[in-house]
Amino acid sequence: MSFEFFGGTSPVDVGPVYEGERIRGKQMYIEFGGPKVEKHFELCRVNQDATDGKVTIIGPDIKDMEEGSSVPIGIHIEVAGPQLEEDLEAVFERRIHEFCNFVNGIMHLNQRYTNWMRLSKTAYEKGFDSLNILGAILIRLFKAELPIIEKAQVTFYTDAEKIKEPHAMAMKVYNARDERARGLHDEDVDMYYGCVLCQSFAPTHACCITPDRTSLCGSINWFDARAAAKVDPKGPLYEVPPGECLDAFAGEFSGVNDMIKKRSLGEISRIYLYSGMEFPHTSCGCFEAIDFFIPETGVGHGIIDRSHNGVALNGLPFSAMANQTGGGKQMPGFNGISIQYILSPKFQQYDGGIKMVVWMGKTVKDRIYELLPEDLRDKIATEEDVSDLNDLPAWLEKVKHPIIETEEYKAAVAGVEEEEEWEEEGAMMPVGTVGMTIPGVGGAGGFKVILKNCKIHAESIIIKKIESRRGKKK
Repeated sequence: MSFEFFGGTSPVDVGPVYEGERIRGKQMYIEFGGPKVEKHFELCRVNQDATDGKVTIIGPDIKDMEEGSSVPIGIHIEVAGPQLEEDLEAVFERRIHEFCNFVNGIMHLNQRYTNWMRLSKTAYEKGFDSLNILGAILIRLFKAELPIIEKAQVTFYTDAEKIKEPHAMAMKVYNARDERARGLHDEDVDMYYGCVLCQSFAPTHACCITPDRTSLCGSINWFDARAAAKVDPKGPLYEVPPGECLDAFAGEFSGVNDMIKKRSLGEISRIYLYSGMEFPHTSCGCFEAIDFFIPETGVGHGIIDRSHNGVALNGLPFSAMANQTGGGKQMPGFNGISIQYILSPKFQQYDGGIKMVVWMGKTVKDRIYELLPEDLRDKIATEEDVSDLNDLPAWLEKVKHPIIETEEYKAAVAGVEEEEEWEEEGAMMPVGTVGMTIPGVGGAGGFKVILKNCKIHAESIIIKKIESRRGKKK
């Protein structure tokens, strides 16, 4: 598929076949946004005065950038059309992810203020040396794939100073959308929605979007999904009738189970919407944060987001946990979530809810501090309070965190204190549930091991493949 721009054509192919293309560090020419860059965003707004086909670059263009560098990126798309309404903005905005990935030589990840994009060396060598090209492609795709859009214009920000003001404006828009969504709950509606925009990167994943569960990427709430499904019933966002409520506290619905079984091609058949430990929601790769289990606390959890620098309390950086969590896996103890979901009254309620969160990365806690329960907000540690698991019990006791009253916590702490004795006896002690996935060759196949109510101490664990004797000479 070719695209014209300022009298020329795109130097690379464009089409859905390129979704899921990975561009590793050694393959990239330039990197836009991502964890190394402070300011980046992507935003779509309805503006009936938009100038169709206009592309503006504020800051250096690709040809002016140093190879291998990481640069700011702001993508502001303005669309026009008589049928457009504000409810559709977030839906259109999420399509930036899809349309950028249509371009051979571009890899786009995440969304909103965590967007991350790479351009390959091969694409640059073919002549993809200007954001004007990408702008023209986005405009063409928005109008072709979403016919209710009649006009579109794109502004790119790549200057570290000039991106600050539009970035602040974008954050206000995101916060306003989230605030609106917080007033509605799952029991108030009779229809949920699904999204498969991330299936090119996570084949067995499908988001279930409810009033209390914003999409994992954080960019599509229930209102956005409803509007999208009405406008494009056969598109990537679709209706999910909840069906029979099988467990209200866990958030299990027959209709949601049917949806995930169909969309995962039978790989996943059951989901608890309100649990990260039992039949958890699958995770894509664009989630805003990770809710991770801390077995040393019995029932405690931690939360880390993409903006966190360094490692979490469990000694792992976000990237390592994301590799364990994403890809469409159903991983007990590691659950991709949106920031908005943390503030929901249904947040992991089957596991104890927000009161079982004992640690948060400072970046995410600072962002939602005022919205956390007043009697809990100062009892959740950050890396500034506790950076070593061994110090966590003392902190929790000092601030009188509600977890210290649970039997699971008491048993776990007692077990840690007696660790040497248990090690000598070679025994096991109850601390919770831990899951791990051991992949097959090349990431295919493999198997999952789930350890419930145990803690194992061993000098080493050796896993060997046992060759079949079938067909071999004796």
